[in-house]
Amino acid sequence: MTGAVRHRDGIHFDCGERGRIVADARSAVGTINVVSHAHADHTFRAAPETVVCSPETAAIAEARTGNGFEFVDAVPGVELVPAGHVVGSRAAIIDAEHGDGSRRRFCYTGDFSTRDRCYLEGFDPEVLEGDIDILVMETTYGRPEYRFPEQADLEAEIRDWLADNDDRPLFLFGYSLGRAQKLQWLAREAIREQGGDREILVSESIDAVNRAIETATDLAFPGEPYDSLRGLTDEIVVLPSNQARSDWIETAVDREDALKAGFSGWAVDDSFLYRGGYDATFPLTDHCDYDELLETVQAIDPGTVYTHHGFAEEFADGLATEHGYRARPLKRDQRTLEEFC
Repeated sequence: MTGAVRHRDGIHFDCGERGRIVADARSAVGTINVVSHAHADHTFRAAPETVVCSPETAAIAEARTGNGFEFVDAVPGVELVPAGHVVGSRAAIIDAEHGDGSRRRFCYTGDFSTRDRCYLEGFDPEVLEGDIDILVMETTYGRPEYRFPEQADLEAEIRDWLADNDDRPLFLFGYSLGRAQKLQWLAREAIREQGGDREILVSESIDAVNRAIETATDLAFPGEPYDSLRGLTDEIVVLPSNQARSDWIETAVDREDALKAGFSGWAVDDSFLYRGGYDATFPLTDHCDYDELLETVQAIDPGTVYTHHGFAEEFADGLATEHGYRARPLKRDQRTLEEFC
């Protein structure tokens, strides 16, 4: 049977007469190539001649990698819809046509979030209700213990923490694309609420992402480049997550009597606090929690669900045993799934 979905380098869709559509590969090339967003693990090392993605994703990917590529935001058989993950992120609606007259309609979510957050609107699964045969979804937080607070409550808690610690420097850690921009946004709101004038500083890599987003959208971020040798008083410094345990950070924290805060969905687990050596953590994330993943499936109500990334096996098993869906995790380099789909 045609219409297989496979996880190789990226997610591969056999679309019959339309050929092979490849989403979020690092090097594999299909008849049509889709990039859902500009995080490094979803973009090409060396892009094919033309990529299907949003203009924002193209601009951010070039700023982060130095490699530009030609792009289009629509082709016959592939429609992009906002995925709510980061600026420019898109889910792909894929139509497959086969020589025997059969048709299938896929939804590939890429990384996604259904929450409205700061300046970003979430993915709306209800617009796809009854329209999708096969849903291919990421399940980063696909276990029941990963349930996050209401977004408005969480953002208020973050702003309050920033305000309560307005007499000392703060180091905030989040991904350079996505979390870092929302942290700047929330910091600016907290400062405005206080009527203060604290400076917001960012790393060079975050500054580059800021500028790329600003050239492709009407958004503007307040962060100014941070010189790690400068002295601090009450500044808010936003840095990439992977620097949280760096020696220079520990030196700066001790020298400036600063606090460190980490922002991730993994913060619902106490171990996240200790792994990053943080003083405070908050479950601010650009992914769905467990309930939102389940609500997405129920809203779309596809015939078949494939899960990948994170707790893919656990979530697929729950869909099948507790909710009656035909669901299965995509395993890397699995040879065939035709008998299932």
